[in-house]
Amino acid sequence: MCRFYYIATMGCQMNEYDSDCLGQQLMNYGLAATDNHENADLIIINTCTVRAKAQQKAFSLIGRMMSIKKRKPDVILGVMGCIAQQEGSDLLKKFPDIDLVLGTREIGSTPQLLDRITKGKEKIVATDLSIKPIPRERHDGYFRNSIKSYISIMEGCNNFCSYCIVPYVRGREVSRSSKEIMEEAKSLVSQGIKEITLLGQNVNSYSFTEREDVDFPMLLRMLSGLDGLNRIRFTTSHPKDLSDDLISCFKELSVLCPHIHLPFQSGSDRILRMMNRGYSREQYIELIAKLRDIRPDFAITSDVMVGFPGESDKDFQMTIDLIKKIEFDNLFSFKYSDRKGTFSENMDKKVDEHEKSSRLSILQSIQKEITLKRNIKHIGKEEEVLVEGESKKGGQLTGRNETNKIVNFYSDIKLTGSLVRVYIKHAFINSLQGTLIKGH
Repeated sequence: MCRFYYIATMGCQMNEYDSDCLGQQLMNYGLAATDNHENADLIIINTCTVRAKAQQKAFSLIGRMMSIKKRKPDVILGVMGCIAQQEGSDLLKKFPDIDLVLGTREIGSTPQLLDRITKGKEKIVATDLSIKPIPRERHDGYFRNSIKSYISIMEGCNNFCSYCIVPYVRGREVSRSSKEIMEEAKSLVSQGIKEITLLGQNVNSYSFTEREDVDFPMLLRMLSGLDGLNRIRFTTSHPKDLSDDLISCFKELSVLCPHIHLPFQSGSDRILRMMNRGYSREQYIELIAKLRDIRPDFAITSDVMVGFPGESDKDFQMTIDLIKKIEFDNLFSFKYSDRKGTFSENMDKKVDEHEKSSRLSILQSIQKEITLKRNIKHIGKEEEVLVEGESKKGGQLTGRNETNKIVNFYSDIKLTGSLVRVYIKHAFINSLQGTLIKGH
């Protein structure tokens, strides 16, 4: 009989959200959470396969958890997320001690699957991608000690970028009902959540038309009216779907934070066409100009890839030029890696690992200077900070400002969950440091 569950989460915010949804479901099933996998009767590893490095880390963790299974045969070991969806039954061949392979759309059936495993001692592979997102189970109090949370508003992607595995492991785009989303948001706020981040593989293409006609800007306007919700964020956006109506929401809605994560991937139009991204370099630059026209300090973060098949020195230099021109607040930068089943896997003119590493190092060095430069501009300003708790190093409180930058400051009173004003005195690569403005 299972008593305790342990979930190890790897990858993106969508995986974090899925783990929270599963955790609530398991609590309703009668299990309690444990932070120690050695004490767990059920171990679930939530995996990512967007890049080769993430997949390698997941396989390593599965191997380590299998050692527990060998010592404690009654432990149920499951793998969920993108690797589970991609590998399916092949995962049981690689790791024969796994009991459950849970696909990205199968989370809602977990209790029934666990019953079958417990009673029948069978191994189960559940990877049906045709299932529509179902209303997420809620366990009252699950988020009671949290300040921020996520809501997935849609699942899947229709873009089929040539390098991307997501449409194959998350399926085609399916949007959730705005009614379900609003109910979930109200539940989170009732538990003390102050900030909600809306999630989707391509969040700004959200559109629910089955029983209502709601697009993404409309959904944002609906959520902005919730009492007790201080901040709204969303990720990840696709440039081709960033409409003028959506951009206007940043000016119109005070709770919508002036920060967007808008992947550009490459500064070369030739490479963007090969990636099947659906926009040009100039169109991307125009979008950034519109956002910064709303307010000059609008924070832009992005994803960029080096070493895509056929990327020349000239293509790479165009990426560097774009980075210098836009001055991103931060970049998540990666080396291209082949993903099984994608179009680019079979492309010619692969860039060798040494060259990819060299280009990545150059890019990251340039971006560090830009990030520090952007952060320094906050010195001398009063910033609104949502306090999340103690900083990692301790001794200070930490939170984030509207533009999603970490702000640390000293306080002799407990302020977790509060919106406070902080005067910024110092800026670093990864954070800002300031002084609490008392009595505000």
